[in-house]
Amino acid sequence: MKVKYLIFSAMSALTVSCADTQNPFFSEFSTPYGVPPFDKIKSEHYMPAFVEGIRQDSLEVEAIANNPEPPTFANTIEALENTGELLSRVANVFYNLYSADTNDDLDKIAEKVSPMMTDHSDNVLLNAKLFARVKAVYDQRDSLNLTHEQMRLLEKKYKAFVRNGAELSDEQKARLREINKELALLDIKFSTNVLAETNSYQKWIDNEADLVGLPQAAKDAAAAEATAAGQPGKWLFTTQKTSFIPVLQYCQNRQLRKELLLAYSMRGNNNNANDNKSVINQTMRLRVEKAKMFGFDNPADMILETSMAKNSKNVMDFLPTVWEPALKQAKKEATELQKLMDAEGRGEKLEAWDWWFYTEKLRQQKYNLDENALKPYFKLENVRQGVFDLATKLYGLKFEKLSGMPVYNPDVEVFKVSDADGSLLGIFYGDYFPRAGKRGGAWMNNITEQYISADGIDHRPVIMNVCNFTKPSADKPSLLTMDEVETLFHEFGHALHGFLSKCTYRSLSGTSVPRDFVEMPSQLMENWCYEPEMMRLYAKHYLTGEPIPDSLIASLQRAATFNQGFVMTELLSATILDMDYHLLTTTDSIDVEAFEKASMERMGMIPEIIVRYRSTNFSHIFTTGYEAGYYSYTWAAVLDADVFAAFKETGDIFNREVATSLRRNILERGFTDDPMTLYVNFRGRQPDPANLLKKKGFIQ
Repeated sequence: MKVKYLIFSAMSALTVSCADTQNPFFSEFSTPYGVPPFDKIKSEHYMPAFVEGIRQDSLEVEAIANNPEPPTFANTIEALENTGELLSRVANVFYNLYSADTNDDLDKIAEKVSPMMTDHSDNVLLNAKLFARVKAVYDQRDSLNLTHEQMRLLEKKYKAFVRNGAELSDEQKARLREINKELALLDIKFSTNVLAETNSYQKWIDNEADLVGLPQAAKDAAAAEATAAGQPGKWLFTTQKTSFIPVLQYCQNRQLRKELLLAYSMRGNNNNANDNKSVINQTMRLRVEKAKMFGFDNPADMILETSMAKNSKNVMDFLPTVWEPALKQAKKEATELQKLMDAEGRGEKLEAWDWWFYTEKLRQQKYNLDENALKPYFKLENVRQGVFDLATKLYGLKFEKLSGMPVYNPDVEVFKVSDADGSLLGIFYGDYFPRAGKRGGAWMNNITEQYISADGIDHRPVIMNVCNFTKPSADKPSLLTMDEVETLFHEFGHALHGFLSKCTYRSLSGTSVPRDFVEMPSQLMENWCYEPEMMRLYAKHYLTGEPIPDSLIASLQRAATFNQGFVMTELLSATILDMDYHLLTTTDSIDVEAFEKASMERMGMIPEIIVRYRSTNFSHIFTTGYEAGYYSYTWAAVLDADVFAAFKETGDIFNREVATSLRRNILERGFTDDPMTLYVNFRGRQPDPANLLKKKGFIQ
């Protein structure tokens, strides 16, 4: 998942005191490659830097707005693009750590800073004099002889003002400010509640007999968690996926499987201090009100206006083309799993907490494929080296591990990324293991973006991949599941999109593209995971170094479409739930549980599968900017399957000619052109959905 924090550039004055000269944010970072000095940054440094950054940015913005010279592209649009250096510096570091390594201090700062940043953004985007200058440039755009990239920047800046209320009445602008502040605080509240729910749940097991079937590595991990929590001799399970997914897959204790899955799915829905139902209601009321203020019937159409899909109708027309074959396949899979349960003679009906368990049994029966037999070949460091090797084969990139670099947590590792000619492409941070201060899931973030400054210097990005993979144990390294292997490839695909960027303006560079396009480069990387030629590069036994046997690779190939009905149905049900929320046209309160139930019934969701994210913990759409955008993963899946088909058609999955075309036409281009134009420039035609349906096994 790609996460972007939108930092706009205006607050009351604050003079930097002498004491603040010790604040690392108040000067350019003097570290190697300009990375943040995490070892020197303290909690007390953030608030003064935010306040001063807002003050400085406000002065820069006011200078542009009050410039007595006629507005030009250079003195208005480019000038605006280059404001807020200090504010961007502190915000990028803070919000990255707030997601990856938060604590009570950062949580409190976020609550204070969020309304400040929202107010500042509004001060800029609702500045009438500034908008007048931007509009004056926009209105004469056809006579300015702008480059294509300059035209894209101008259009993006102009639309940012319009979409954020520059043309509203004064009364509407005042109300918009209130809405934006409230939404910013609700975002934080939702996220805080989900993290609190995740961290608070503990399932203690006293008797090892309750864990029959659970692999020893999973039991060892649970025992280590218990010991760390002060209760050696017991086993501790949580709602971290690395903790409970092995239970769902292997543990014969059906009641334990049920309890853990329901605890995970019910986060934020326990009628306690961390309950998110009222947060959802308040959020959706405000989003609907905001959409109507801008003349849209619903939030989805307002949000999707700048996407590749363009509007909700195109999304809703697209979804059935994948949902219907996915659901049909999921029903077949459910029938097959029920037969497996019937053969055991216990008279049990397949439930959501049985799906993983019996799927794993069926996988072993049909394909002689046990995920535990695979994990020894998926040592984290080897898989990561595999994506590095893939980037080398495709694009000629080189990777060097850096020691002695400042990091915010001991788990974090740092790498230098260079191009084939030895030139610097950027710095990569890998942060792979769960901890109390890290929210769930996996994502890529920029600490700094790529851009070319007026003096011609190409500023290279600093990029993070943050994940929640299986931790090393006392006697074993981190051995990944198949899902975790795919996630590592996926997030590194986002990173590559950032590293390969060759854009002039940071607002257009790297992953600064619509959500339904940003997932294509990341999901594309997943296609290589289980290709035999690729697996032989990275899948090596962690003890012997022996490559994965051909028999296991063959089993993986035979099982490539296994359980894909479940995978796509779980994903798409969350997608449709997201759209149902954002197609709301009323600000009336809703019963969240009843709304979700009705959504599942309309789509024909089968009860044996639980939607990937229940409403009260659906952080993608209520905190991280994927509202009315969760469809992006499936939309982009059509693109990535079609792109990978271009490699397969050559008979060489590492084909350098195809990779070079992909790099030049898409990965280097950021948002400097319409995404479909970029895609057609690469592929020679629009994407063919059939390649995704074939990949999933839904059609031949």
